[in-house]
Amino acid sequence: MIDFRTKKFGIISLGCDKNRVDSEKLLQLIKQRGCSLTDDESEANILIINTCAFLNQSRKEAIETIVGCGAERSENLEKIVVTGCLPQKYVGEIFEGLPEVDVFLGIDDYGSLFDALEMSYAGDRVNFVSRGENPYVSDRVLTTPCHYAYLKIADGCNNFCTYCLIPKIRGRYRSYPVEELLKEAENLGEIRELILVAQDVSRYGTDLYGKKFLVTFLKKLTALVNISSVRLLYCYPDMIDDELIAEIRDNPKIIKYIDIPLQHSEDRVLKLMNRRGTRQGYLDLIKKLRENIPEIAIRSTFITGFPTETEEECDAMCRFLEEAKLTNCGFFAYSREPDTPAYKLKGQIAYNVKRRRVKKLYGVQKEVSSRFLDKFIGRGVEVICDGIDYDRGCFVGRAYFSAPEIDGKVYFNAKEAVQGESYEVTIKSHDGYDMFGATGDYLDE
Repeated sequence: MIDFRTKKFGIISLGCDKNRVDSEKLLQLIKQRGCSLTDDESEANILIINTCAFLNQSRKEAIETIVGCGAERSENLEKIVVTGCLPQKYVGEIFEGLPEVDVFLGIDDYGSLFDALEMSYAGDRVNFVSRGENPYVSDRVLTTPCHYAYLKIADGCNNFCTYCLIPKIRGRYRSYPVEELLKEAENLGEIRELILVAQDVSRYGTDLYGKKFLVTFLKKLTALVNISSVRLLYCYPDMIDDELIAEIRDNPKIIKYIDIPLQHSEDRVLKLMNRRGTRQGYLDLIKKLRENIPEIAIRSTFITGFPTETEEECDAMCRFLEEAKLTNCGFFAYSREPDTPAYKLKGQIAYNVKRRRVKKLYGVQKEVSSRFLDKFIGRGVEVICDGIDYDRGCFVGRAYFSAPEIDGKVYFNAKEAVQGESYEVTIKSHDGYDMFGATGDYLDE
């Protein structure tokens, strides 16, 4: 038997915030075993790489990371463990092709980490994908700044968009029980901003409780004294109803912000994507949100270059952006993924055309965002400090209309600022994405 308490574990977490939560729970399982953790890869005896495989680009990043770690293997490194989406979907293809890896685990095999490592130390490369179990862990080793954290409330997806691999990697939608989520949130300690994530946050509870349960959960979650505010990501438009809108409006702990992945604006393309929305339905939803919550920030994501998408349909999406006036947006070129229905569609679009369309959409949105940010020039804005940007020589934070890592930031000067505390920052300028300003004590000097 190996005494793993003598080993140092390190982790590289790739992909989305949902993957980050998985990594944090895996670190907690390791910590519970009495093992030590390190954030210095060169010190690790056992290095875990938690991978994403949603897109070809993410698979490429994962493989390059694995190969790089193998090539630069330090004298301390004894084992490389690869887990997450890449082995879950592709272990049959990569087991022989990635000899650098000693252990492969899937998305539900974290509880078998030490059994797999025992086998590996006995001399075998180990494929433990879909052989173990992933026990629910209510404690985590946070890898975010101390004032915010993510809470993953479900896994899998039932939407079956024609471009998406998630259901084939993560399976069908599975909500986690309210009691376990509340315990997990309590165990996080004092959190200024708790960010709810899942592949589809708004569908929470439909599988477990037989009805939409997000609003009920939000009431219980925001009753916790250690949670100061809650932000909602990934709410599908067809699941946003009057009850949820009212809860966002009336609950003072819910940040007036919502992420709604629309993915396209044109009805024909949405149907090909197996999305249930329409252009007019999306505009009506945005109008309803703003009528009920005038200050709400609405974020979305869009895919361009989907098979058969015409130049006219891309132009129509540009006009949609101008009409919708969304606060923040991300745009992605369609990625042709094997084992998805869209892969087989005729009318695939050339890469350079897709990239040009992405650039066009970003250009339109930058003008929309600039007009939104213009109204803050010369005004004081409440900003939560996320830390220091040493390259710029100033503090960095976010206004309520920006989520960590995906939206714009506020760079500001101040005599002093504490991570996790809020400050009134007078905005001097912006670049269409980020804002720049200073606190009063700095302006007065």
